[in-house]
Amino acid sequence: MFKRYRYRRVNTETRMRYRETLISKADLIWPVFLVEGNNIKKEISGMPGVFHYSADFLIPDLKELYFQGLTSIILFPVPDKKDLEYAYHSQGILQKAIPKIKEHLPGLEIITDVCLCSFTVNGHCHIGDNDKTCEILADIALSHARAGADIVAPSDMMDGRIFYIREKLNKNKFKKTEILSYAAKYASSFYGPFRKAAKSTPGSGDRKTYQMDYANSEEAMMEISSDIEEGAGQIIIKPALSYLDIINKARTLFKIPVVAYNVSGEYCMIRNAVENKLCNEDIILEILIAMKRAGASRIISYFVPYLFYKQLLM
Repeated sequence: MFKRYRYRRVNTETRMRYRETLISKADLIWPVFLVEGNNIKKEISGMPGVFHYSADFLIPDLKELYFQGLTSIILFPVPDKKDLEYAYHSQGILQKAIPKIKEHLPGLEIITDVCLCSFTVNGHCHIGDNDKTCEILADIALSHARAGADIVAPSDMMDGRIFYIREKLNKNKFKKTEILSYAAKYASSFYGPFRKAAKSTPGSGDRKTYQMDYANSEEAMMEISSDIEEGAGQIIIKPALSYLDIINKARTLFKIPVVAYNVSGEYCMIRNAVENKLCNEDIILEILIAMKRAGASRIISYFVPYLFYKQLLM
């Protein structure tokens, strides 16, 4: 006698009763590019539906999404000038924007990207010396914490940067400021649109000497383990769609939140496929649920406004 399963799929309501993996608005983190100035909301070339925002124009959109269920954002600074000191200056882009956002939306979780690539002339995430770079990253993280960031997220892939950041935060009475580490950030071709948006494309060479070889899995687990030992409370796997096995392995081995980053190249491919009617928009939920099914606690995705405004989430 064979078994019957089609009764589980007879209509939408029945399928939802048997659905094993669900994704909610609270599972999503919206990545935002912040620029200097005022009255700016400019669509980024090559990234439909993604914008450069000045803080004053970001807040109305944040409010709308927050009251629809948005719980968390991650901020990326896009400065006018390439100056390392500006990365941790009290009058930097994020340092000025965070208090303004908190004033209007105190319940919104603010995560900040901690890196040098938007501030270095050559577009690289370091200054040539690993440990001196970590010292600067710690200063950036501290400046974000002082401004009111809930979580700092170092994305540079320098050795020991979590140790430096945790030590600096603790010494300055920010023990409760959590570190969300880009613990397994691969040297991927999926970052192209982001680098144009963040004005962080390397002037020469590539980032393969510090970002991970995409052929490696065990090395990712070693990186994650080290970051946890140094003080990371959560970790990011980046990219997500081609690295579901890494997400699943990390979820199995480590008992802390694993965040998947649905990166810019993934976003652009899927968005273009939908807009050119090569796929229907259900593919967006399909890939996000795949990340959640693989073990992601939360997902950073440029699709957040699209999903909210189109009412594609429960």
